[in-house]
Amino acid sequence: MLNSLPFLKEGEAFPDPSSGPKEGLLAWGGELSVSRLRTAYRSGIFPWFNEGNPVLWWSPDPRCVIFPETFYFPKSMRRFTRRYTVHFDEAFGAVVALCASRPSTWITPAMQEAYEALHVKGMAHCVAVREKGELVGGVYGVCVGGIFCAESMVSLRPNASKVALWALFNVFNRGLVFVDAQVPNPHLMSLGAQLMPRDKYLDYVAREKNNPCGVGV
Repeated sequence: MLNSLPFLKEGEAFPDPSSGPKEGLLAWGGELSVSRLRTAYRSGIFPWFNEGNPVLWWSPDPRCVIFPETFYFPKSMRRFTRRYTVHFDEAFGAVVALCASRPSTWITPAMQEAYEALHVKGMAHCVAVREKGELVGGVYGVCVGGIFCAESMVSLRPNASKVALWALFNVFNRGLVFVDAQVPNPHLMSLGAQLMPRDKYLDYVAREKNNPCGVGV
């Protein structure tokens, strides 16, 4: 399959995602540098691959997104916002490591290092969820203007990752348009996610990529 895809040499440009296959696999190879990742996200592309495989670059059609106004967080869940505390950009590496600790993770050590470098440059952010000081969940991702491209979420306690999303929409919202959840699954759809055609998603990226980050304190 890879033989039929473009191979990216270091510094080589990405293929146009708008003309890519619907499943989204655009190219392989290249490096996980800050500049490469910045270009990828600002082009509607993200890396996704398993340990031992080459770097794979994706832009699926459709895209799974969650708008603030459609995020489903019932009143019965609000008690968890009092049980936990939320913190923006606290212990970024620990949140990524917690996500990577799950079985069958795709978050390799190289990926962890790459996103920590993005965080240092102010492009990657996280919400840490704590209970009595202990890190029990969170979410991390990359900001493209008002789009928060969520890379991974994790819960060690009930609904901790949902509280992290709630915090993005309700506590740390500084112009958040939507959370990009990339590919759908039943859990995301139960939270109010919807499918957006890739062309529409790329239009949003083009409008937002030069705007200030939509989340923060």
